[in-house]
Amino acid sequence: MVFVGMDHGTTGVSFTIIDDEITHFKISREDSSSGKVSAIEELSKKVNFKSIDLMAITYAMGDALNAITPIEKVENRGIIAMGGAGKVTGGGTAVYDEIANSGIPTVVIPGIHKTTPCLDERFKAAYSHLASSEKVSICYNAYLETGFQNMIVSDISSNTVTMLIEDGEIKGAMDACIGAMGIIHGPLDLEMIRDIDEGLKTANECFSHAGAVKIADIDTKVSKAKDEIIKNYLNGDEKAKLAFDTMIMTIVMEIYGLAGIAENKIDGIVLTGSTGSMKEPINVFGAIKKQVEDIAPVIRLGERSGSLGSAQIAKATFDGEKNILGIPIIY
Repeated sequence: MVFVGMDHGTTGVSFTIIDDEITHFKISREDSSSGKVSAIEELSKKVNFKSIDLMAITYAMGDALNAITPIEKVENRGIIAMGGAGKVTGGGTAVYDEIANSGIPTVVIPGIHKTTPCLDERFKAAYSHLASSEKVSICYNAYLETGFQNMIVSDISSNTVTMLIEDGEIKGAMDACIGAMGIIHGPLDLEMIRDIDEGLKTANECFSHAGAVKIADIDTKVSKAKDEIIKNYLNGDEKAKLAFDTMIMTIVMEIYGLAGIAENKIDGIVLTGSTGSMKEPINVFGAIKKQVEDIAPVIRLGERSGSLGSAQIAKATFDGEKNILGIPIIY
């Protein structure tokens, strides 16, 4: 039995293959959008397509889907529109289309939004969109790894999105544009809203420079931003230090906020993503853990939890599961 998962992330597109052993690989968005690298060709080097029982993929916000759905039944790649989606390079789109035309049996994972059936009605009323589709994969990987029925999962990388799972279902989340900072993205504050109103910047431009990069005064490629801030931090740059300290503060606030409205006692807090799982050269995981471990035990997952969770969703779907964390499966 062979299952494949794909995570359509901000800096690249990651794949995990579950076979006799687990294999990971990643393609940069620039390489896939330029046509320099073919996802299908790279995948074919790792696995025989005919042996793949099912693939599960994520794409962008996934806000036009309410269920895990066969790719042939998905319209417009499962999204309402690309506007306001952060940095757009076309790399993920190219990969999606390659997979759709490959003949590999594939399902598409939805995002979390106001029509997601398992959400608390208050979250539906408050927010139109809560998390993009790979966050479902991350939560499922966390669920399988920990066994927690009631947990908070914070995925911290280019953006930060934190999810609340209660009784084994996703009940709420805080999206990147309204909650905590990540390295690139962050919430839109009053100054940014004024810049948008005055036509100085688009909302997407503001969103894509509202994270730690804003404070560290970094303006470089998304794929290089974290390394640039870390380099400055290690060289004693005060703006870089303030950037990490501020980002961590907003994440701690977000975790405490979700814990405060949870109806059940939290079993554990899971930190993941390339920044959330980082211990070296800056111990972001340890800094957050120290401030939230009074709520519940804090667990660290690797940054591959998105693609691994997608592969695990493929396996569960093939095995006949009817839902994933409260999200229905059409298969």
